[in-house]
Amino acid sequence: MPLLKAQGLTLGPIQNLTHTWPAGVSWVCGDEGTGKTTLLRLLAGQVPPTAGSVMAPEGGVFWIDLQDPAHHSTTVQACWDALHAHYPNWNDALLEDLASALQMNEHRPKQLHMLSTGSRRKVMVIAALASGAAITLMDQPFGGLDLASIRVIKDFLREAADHPNRAWLVADYEAPSDVPLASVLNLDAPR
Repeated sequence: MPLLKAQGLTLGPIQNLTHTWPAGVSWVCGDEGTGKTTLLRLLAGQVPPTAGSVMAPEGGVFWIDLQDPAHHSTTVQACWDALHAHYPNWNDALLEDLASALQMNEHRPKQLHMLSTGSRRKVMVIAALASGAAITLMDQPFGGLDLASIRVIKDFLREAADHPNRAWLVADYEAPSDVPLASVLNLDAPR
């Protein structure tokens, strides 16, 4: 049973896309400029499509772009606190475990503009995974990360793969072979 559905979705490089995503972990892959980020923004309701619609379940869709300059002066902890207020199923224990595993505890008082690209990405990934949202959207979660951090995130995704009523939708250049995937949408392939 699909948790998320796009019907005739159109904006920029995304043209007349109809696709469903089931519970578990799904991947959207494709080269630069194929519309991975655009699709996530459409699914999150951050931008309106020029045509088509998105049907998402109750329970929220998690999406944040921490590269936006509006977040530069926000501290890591303030970012997490603000997001926590919007997601009733937020998992504080998971946030603490991930912050420790990804070595982000020392960065909590820092403003986001003070962080490296990888550390800033970790802030987003930790929030995404702790959000408890029915649908969690993540754009290139491994960019700028060391292998140990990538392993932590993939371990989480492997555990999430069997979840019966939540979906994690990850956009990156290619789908991994070491994470069980519920579906793969390749934006490079003709549709």
